[in-house]
Amino acid sequence: MEPLIRIRNLSKRFGDGCIRCLESTGPQHDTNLCSCCGSVMACNNVSFDLFHNEALGVVGESGSGKSTLVRLLHFEWEASGGCVELHQSAWPCNLPGIFTGGSDYSCNLLGLSHFQKRQLRNALMGIVYQNPHIGLRMHVSSGGNIAERLLGAGWRHIGRMRHRSSELLEKTEIPVARMDEPPCNFSGGMQQRVQIAKALSNNPLILFLDEVTTGLDLSVQARALDLIRNLRSEFNLSMLVVSHDLGVINLLCQRTMVMKSGHVVESGLTDQILQDPQHRYTQLLVASQL
Repeated sequence: MEPLIRIRNLSKRFGDGCIRCLESTGPQHDTNLCSCCGSVMACNNVSFDLFHNEALGVVGESGSGKSTLVRLLHFEWEASGGCVELHQSAWPCNLPGIFTGGSDYSCNLLGLSHFQKRQLRNALMGIVYQNPHIGLRMHVSSGGNIAERLLGAGWRHIGRMRHRSSELLEKTEIPVARMDEPPCNFSGGMQQRVQIAKALSNNPLILFLDEVTTGLDLSVQARALDLIRNLRSEFNLSMLVVSHDLGVINLLCQRTMVMKSGHVVESGLTDQILQDPQHRYTQLLVASQL
């Protein structure tokens, strides 16, 4: 099976940088802050594949580069370097193809224009943020939040958008009768479910989950995770799941990457990572949650 998307040597530097940035940062130095120029190497040469209908977990401490990775792949931030390629089978039929030399993969998506990236994001991707205030307009109705996403994906019929909104809210266990209420009236768990409904509205192939259970009560976490598992199966989603909670990763993901100081220090099957960690940092992570 060929990967849905291939990521090679993806990097993000905050700051001007200097010749010592690579030498003075990384897991071996236990920091991603350059001691010479003060630049932050948030991601450094991150490479991996994401397959169809796969959930890939990304774990690590705060500041390890997990959320930066999501922002780069969702085209919210500009990468400092690297290559992101999409398989031809996933390319939206309404967008012009950018395949050269008979390859099954696109050219580097990081080189597309802002408009092309926005088109691709609207056609293929969905995202659920840790903080619902980032992903939702809190004083716009829940149905209106979903309709905003649908408009970006090319929908124009109001009746169909309302039907789609009610359908998704029902799937995410939000009472349809509250579709015209703003998310600011909802609990934290309900706000996250509205975010999930919004993220799924354009039938994405790739769903990014960025610490979606952080700050929720344990019972609410369990319901949210069970919902995500069911929706992944129903919609055949590929997911990139960012979390510091190994329990969440174990429940949702087949494979896992461990990040520290902007680098991937270990990757493999989730069972293998949790039961027989090889890198010292992974061993500390696993031991801390036993």
